[in-house]
Amino acid sequence: MNELTQVQYALDTFYFLICGALVMWMAAGFSMLEAGLVRAKNTTEILTKNVALYAISCTMYLICGYAIMYDGGFFLTGITEIGDGYYSPSSDFFFQVVFVATAMSIISGAVAERMKLWAFLVFAVVMTGVIYPMEGSWTWGGQPVFGMYSLNLSDFAGSGIVHMAGAAAALAGVLLLGARKGKYGKNGEVNAIPGSNLPLATLGTFILWMGWFGFNGGSVLKVADAESANAVAIVFMNTNAAAAGGAIAALILARIWFKKADLTMALNGALAGLVAITAEPSTPTPLVATIFGALGGLLVVFSIVTLDKLKIDDPVGAISVHGVVGLLGLLLVPITNPDATFSGQIVGALTIFIWVFVASLVVWGILKAVMGIRVSEEEEYEGVDIAECGMDAYPEFTGSK
Repeated sequence: MNELTQVQYALDTFYFLICGALVMWMAAGFSMLEAGLVRAKNTTEILTKNVALYAISCTMYLICGYAIMYDGGFFLTGITEIGDGYYSPSSDFFFQVVFVATAMSIISGAVAERMKLWAFLVFAVVMTGVIYPMEGSWTWGGQPVFGMYSLNLSDFAGSGIVHMAGAAAALAGVLLLGARKGKYGKNGEVNAIPGSNLPLATLGTFILWMGWFGFNGGSVLKVADAESANAVAIVFMNTNAAAAGGAIAALILARIWFKKADLTMALNGALAGLVAITAEPSTPTPLVATIFGALGGLLVVFSIVTLDKLKIDDPVGAISVHGVVGLLGLLLVPITNPDATFSGQIVGALTIFIWVFVASLVVWGILKAVMGIRVSEEEEYEGVDIAECGMDAYPEFTGSK
């Protein structure tokens, strides 16, 4: 390498690592968001799940996930030499592994308040070690789907590959798990189960919003030349615009529909805007990005209400935010990216969803038969904090010693 190339390599590697660190920080965002939207008696368990799933994701992707996805392993030898591309190969691994953890974090909130901790963690091993890397190998890895056909999917940072995949696995788990006790009445009415800490949920949303700049911005892959630096700035701008559009649209729709400014809908609207733009944040104008985000914000409100009517209980709205809006994000790509086609997006989305949903359904089913996936009715009533973790998150308020 000449001196200029070495400087570019160093800057691109450093940028990649910083973006990866921002995405890792999204783990804190998911933890705070979910902890705020569950009841106080289930807070410790949801936090334990988020810490453990991140550690499991990193370890399983290191052992076998990266090798499946990109036909190259790190576990035994690592890659310490200088790579041939823009950045260090090890920085690529780090950036990829935090995406895996993000996909797994989506599942955590959807199955909250009634799933056994250890059943969830066993599923995390399979999801992050096999299920996610397989669909990743067909998309970002460029390998044929089971050797049969190649996908022509355009997904810049993972609306489908990460977010819809996580939601598909969550949906499979929720269908086998069932709703929380008391969520749906005998006559079909939907009973609200408020979260315990909306300030915490709001903090989590802002952490995710911030981390998303690394999620989308890092997917440009380099920054150390004028063209790439400009592309990064565009991605940051459009990512922020879409989140703002999603929050505003969801808040306005909630005001019209429910006659109240629903904070949880505004939070999910912002996240929906982020998911919607993730499939292609580099080609829209800022106005179009805002509109795309607003469409996501509107859709997520309708989706959350619809899933409740179908008695699909998702305490944090993860299936709607990441799954339904993830599909929307994929379908919006051809509007501004002439290299993408609607047929390619649809086939890619179906392939990801069917594989992840069916594989997850099988794994959840095996776990249900072997060890059970749901806590007892008494444990659910008392809260899974005590049953699974032996401690309360707020002992002063619950009266625990």
